[in-house]
Amino acid sequence: MKTLTRELWFCTEKEREFLNITPVIENLVQESGVKEGLCLVNAMHITASVFINDDESGLHHDFDVWLEKLAPHEPVSSYRHNVGEINADAHMKRQIMGREVVVAVTEGKLHFGPWEQIFYGEFDGCRKKRVLVKIIGE
Repeated sequence: MKTLTRELWFCTEKEREFLNITPVIENLVQESGVKEGLCLVNAMHITASVFINDDESGLHHDFDVWLEKLAPHEPVSSYRHNVGEINADAHMKRQIMGREVVVAVTEGKLHFGPWEQIFYGEFDGCRKKRVLVKIIGE
């Protein structure tokens, strides 16, 4: 069995941002030499997420608006977590968008459905955070 483990680091310029990391993950699959297996991509911070969806700017805007309605940043006084930090909403946004994705590797490539891409979602940005990538298979 072959394996590859990498940590990717991100430091976004915005508080909330969605980054398409599919090309980076595709390169890691190639580097791994795995032809048939699985690829795990996991956000290692509790105010960031990894998810699969369409790479369409209108959809990303809609996600941002929707998440802000579900877990608004203001008023920060409405959250008990906001003692010393004001990022309770970021924890909730991460919970909604998810922690990780697993994608099948088939014939040496990520096995996606139509339009699927992998995204890093940042909800408490402007500081360094990591994503774990683990590829296993034959």
